[in-house]
Amino acid sequence: MTTIETAAELRRTDPAWHLAWSPIVLSALTATAVSSILIAFGAAVGLGVSSASPTWRDALVALWLLSGIFLILAALVSFGCGGYLAGRARPSYDGVAAEDVERRDGWHGVASWAVAVVLSAIVAALIAISTIGRASALTAPPSSSEPVILSYDVDHLLRAQRRLPNAELGAIRAEVGRVLLTSSSHSGVSADDHAFLVQTVSTVTGLTGPDAERRVDTVIADSKRAITRARASTIILAFSIATSLLLGVIAAWAGAEAGGRHRDGMPPPAWMQHRSRFNRRRDAWQRPMPVP
Repeated sequence: MTTIETAAELRRTDPAWHLAWSPIVLSALTATAVSSILIAFGAAVGLGVSSASPTWRDALVALWLLSGIFLILAALVSFGCGGYLAGRARPSYDGVAAEDVERRDGWHGVASWAVAVVLSAIVAALIAISTIGRASALTAPPSSSEPVILSYDVDHLLRAQRRLPNAELGAIRAEVGRVLLTSSSHSGVSADDHAFLVQTVSTVTGLTGPDAERRVDTVIADSKRAITRARASTIILAFSIATSLLLGVIAAWAGAEAGGRHRDGMPPPAWMQHRSRFNRRRDAWQRPMPVP
């Protein structure tokens, strides 16, 4: 029988290609669980790109980069584990070429990656919706409070040794916060807004003109720096998430191929084998080919 006839016979006996959804769903849940554990561990040890605490602005850029690298490594580990489980638990086919077996295992890994990403997005959306719902029900609406990122700067701006009793500063803080948001624009805080801040500081804190202007200038500079660092952390976080997802699909494909080789009794791929001077033997095993 010639090579062409053998290939044609394999195509005729090859079963219809389909996805085994049970291993895919199981591996997706496993990848989501492993990712949640690793991210929770990273947050516990302080590997966060941003935080609600005002001291996060004192963090070094190296810590932001380390947090992004940790996020990428967590994605590689979690999606790799999920892909391995998808390939390991997938039922094997008889009479299929070795290359086609690895390709099918890889696509199962990609499917588990996609389901895990969708599950993570749904969980994140539910958490965000619940958080927004609690904020709107238990606290003041955003229009009547200052931006969270500038809360400390507003506190510094309106700090006074003595304050009038029953003084309601909610509306003033909100307006001051919105004015400070313009400090990061190209034109910066306008002259009218600057004069308004000076007048507000003089009224609330009792400081004289030069002292009030000095405090306003200091707070404007601090606000601009805080907003700039917040934007940088957001960019690093978004880039890290995109990179981790792109590398995660590669890890899922490679893990699924490794799981498929383990399922068929084959040695792991070369990139998973540890080579040293104490172990230089090479496995001569090959995936058994179907008998024509």
